[in-house]
Amino acid sequence: MSATAPNRSQTAPSIGRDFLTPRADLNGKTVLITGGTGSFGRAFVDMVTRNFTPKKLIIFSRDELKQYEMAQAFPIERWPYLRWFIGDVRDAARLEMAMRDVDYVIHAAALKHVTIAEYNPFECIKTNVMGAENVVNAAIARGVKRVVALSTDKAANPINLYGASKLASDKIFVAAEAMAGASETRFSVVRYGNVMGSRGSVAPFFQKLLAEGASELPITDPRMTRFWITLTQGVNFVLSSLEQMQGAEIFVPKIPSMKTTELATAIAPHLPHKVVGIRSGEKLHEIMIPEDDARSTVELDDRYVILPSHVPAKREAYLALGARPMAEGFSYTSDKNDEHLDAEVLKAVLDGG
Repeated sequence: MSATAPNRSQTAPSIGRDFLTPRADLNGKTVLITGGTGSFGRAFVDMVTRNFTPKKLIIFSRDELKQYEMAQAFPIERWPYLRWFIGDVRDAARLEMAMRDVDYVIHAAALKHVTIAEYNPFECIKTNVMGAENVVNAAIARGVKRVVALSTDKAANPINLYGASKLASDKIFVAAEAMAGASETRFSVVRYGNVMGSRGSVAPFFQKLLAEGASELPITDPRMTRFWITLTQGVNFVLSSLEQMQGAEIFVPKIPSMKTTELATAIAPHLPHKVVGIRSGEKLHEIMIPEDDARSTVELDDRYVILPSHVPAKREAYLALGARPMAEGFSYTSDKNDEHLDAEVLKAVLDGG
């Protein structure tokens, strides 16, 4: 497969808030992203190269072919601050070497395919849980200033191993500040829903079936709902959270949701749907904030923030910034979300790439 040029569009359609403010300033900083050749990693590198001039931007990943292909799209002659670092988050020593003199770390590396994780549980744990521990230890050892870890809606009330492993990872990063002690290293988590256009997303799957001349689209359950966010919004939200973080919190963006039947109809309005049943480890609706976390959650205009219940000062700091506490019994779920993703907006996003 040949390398594809990065998307330089500044006006990609949006499905909600743009999350452009506040925004971390990466100019002159050394930034490392784990899983840097994945869908998010490519979008992150594209965003950084368009908007900032960091001292170094280190793409850390284990697949040399993907690094080679990505390097063709981001040639060193044009972006001399890019560094390509082969490594695996399972390798603690390699991570520590890569984080030398790094200011910020974005942790995007994960095994995230639900079914594959069910059949390869130890591999999932090694990357998603032990890898998280290695990132934390390396960041503390190297004096990294800030670390933002990417999570998933599947980490809230998990019913599959992937979700459980990401919940464990979330807990590791939230607790990491206590491990850091007197160190200035701070850790936070970003949790959001399905990313439109990422590998494994149902939208490109439906588009592929349509291109292949399918006569129908498979629907697991007509009642199923999902949260949706674009890659651009995801990157913006990470940069915003990187700037806003105080440490030990989980940021959850306010994003729209829709039924998968609506998604299928928007992509192929002329095709009928075939109900195939919910797969093992799959939820009918997604949860990003469970009811039990309501007492620890505050609300800002464009996001929710789940705070560590054992550190009251964090809550007071957010309330002083204008955050609003959530009522008992609150939960943030895709089926009861006030924001609905309109089919026409969705189609515009998909058509706009």
